[in-house]
Amino acid sequence: MGIQGLTGFVEERGSFFTELRVRDTKLVIDGSSLYHRLYFASADDFRRGGDYGPFAAAVGEFFGSLRACRVAPFVVLDGGRGADDRKLPTLKGRAAERLRAAHGLSRGEGGCLVPLLTREAFVQALGRLGVPFVQCFAEADREIAGLANRWGCPVLSLDSDFCVFDLAAGYCPLSHFQWRSVCPGEGERGSYVPARCFSVEKFCRHFSHLNKSLLPLFAVVNGNDYIDLAALEVFFSKVRLAGGCAAGKGGKHARLQGLLHWLSQFAQPTEAVDSLLKYLKKHQREEIRELLWASMEDYTPSDVNLEDFFQNGKYECEAARKADLPWWVLDALAKGELAPFISDALILRSTFLHVQVENMQRPSAHSTALPIRQVIYGLLLKVSQNTEAASPSKQTNELPVVCEFDRLQKTLKKTFVQAASLPTDFCDDHFTLDKLIEVPMSCRQMLLLDTLGVKMSFLESVPSHLQLPVAVTCYWICCSEPKVNLHQLKALLLMIVSGELHRITNDPDPTVVHAEDDTIAYNEFLKWKEKKLQNKDFDLDAAHSFCQWQCCLQMGLYLNQLLCTPLSEPDLTSRLYSGTLVHRLYQELKSTPSVENLFSLSPKMTRLYQVLLNTVAS
Repeated sequence: MGIQGLTGFVEERGSFFTELRVRDTKLVIDGSSLYHRLYFASADDFRRGGDYGPFAAAVGEFFGSLRACRVAPFVVLDGGRGADDRKLPTLKGRAAERLRAAHGLSRGEGGCLVPLLTREAFVQALGRLGVPFVQCFAEADREIAGLANRWGCPVLSLDSDFCVFDLAAGYCPLSHFQWRSVCPGEGERGSYVPARCFSVEKFCRHFSHLNKSLLPLFAVVNGNDYIDLAALEVFFSKVRLAGGCAAGKGGKHARLQGLLHWLSQFAQPTEAVDSLLKYLKKHQREEIRELLWASMEDYTPSDVNLEDFFQNGKYECEAARKADLPWWVLDALAKGELAPFISDALILRSTFLHVQVENMQRPSAHSTALPIRQVIYGLLLKVSQNTEAASPSKQTNELPVVCEFDRLQKTLKKTFVQAASLPTDFCDDHFTLDKLIEVPMSCRQMLLLDTLGVKMSFLESVPSHLQLPVAVTCYWICCSEPKVNLHQLKALLLMIVSGELHRITNDPDPTVVHAEDDTIAYNEFLKWKEKKLQNKDFDLDAAHSFCQWQCCLQMGLYLNQLLCTPLSEPDLTSRLYSGTLVHRLYQELKSTPSVENLFSLSPKMTRLYQVLLNTVAS
């Protein structure tokens, strides 16, 4: 994320920071940076599809540290790609990197990969902890900068773009934010988080007192997430940068440093742009000038009033107004009740499906959930089916098409997918997306369950918060290719039961009385987990199957949210899915079938396991 090479250079130098004691302040947090950082810090395993329990615990500890220092956090998350889709080339590059990492992990090489449902687990954790958050309509950087300046408080992130924004109280990189080492503090001031703040003044002073108004031009010319101009290579090949050599030679940060020294001779961006353009061919100059100035705007703090959202729940921005979406969709997007996947499908008719550690020789794990996605697309795009602008063909009976970026073996490919035609209740000419919330709950629930191939009567014996995961499991059994085997199914259901047992025995509510046999069963389960695993083999086909289940759960969640939750939303933070556990259960069931009786000391958990098994078997 951010400006090419800048984080590495700033970290290597180390002299561009000032020490900071973070306490008694508001703090604007870049949500995307935070959940990546916390996931990587809390995970022991990146091959088996993720452990959301330890991640949710790390999120809780992080905000606990802030509370102890009287820091009021406000989390700002990126939304969709935005109507202009300017970051598409960068996002395709990142998806390809993710694919390479997943392939390496599948072969036993090292590497890190954020699991599929990390963002959803993070949003749920914020909700449970009561941490205020907003999901922006598109990229969040400018809105983060605008809010921090309005409040005069620091930004916490791990994105070098914030080195360039003009921030009133500075940018604290997460890499220097020591939230696990809260200091008691002296006197009345109380405890604080030791941190370091990037100093624009020190940075500019290092480069011959560079005017900080030139930093956005530096970011754009050097290359960032939005712009990587091949045309500017001509400038770099011709200009003599500091040190007496042409750009591209010298140390790894030579080009970046040379560019900053070159810019320091100018008082204002206008002069620097004029000088730079002289190195380019005449016919390119005006087009590049416009592009440079437009790109520098990305470093102007936004005038979207996020304070209004945090105080009154109102999120308004120009891009959202132009998109002309129903009010309830905009509201749900801002509150994180709908995912950016939904706005991308709706506005761009284009979505990215994130790869996991799966069998690259088989079709993508996401192909199992394709019918669920087609229903989502059908609901979203029914709104504009009859308008010329949105339909490449003027035949109104043609179903809309969405472009999906997914893997085909080891490469990123785009596929065009037709939206599903919807049942009668959602099909008449008067039905549009803005009327979806007026459709009776029973019809919305029926569409969800029909899509998953389950009847509500099957689910009545299942606790309400597990009905969606169980319905998704029924769908997974019917639609997975290759077919799910019995050991995989039992391992998954035992994992769900263990999550329930963890939830009820670790309930912080003092009024909840824990049954003694549940506590005994949980302690026995913990002892079993601590035993050395005899067979540590990684089964790639089982991994692929469990990846398919997560893909189905993700799209089941999204469809349930779009239909305004006709089923309770399952809690990812309470260990609903644990990759290391489900893989271990699967391995042990193959050699020791008695593992199926792991929770036999708790009659309640034994009953739950039987209910789940009977429901999916039926």
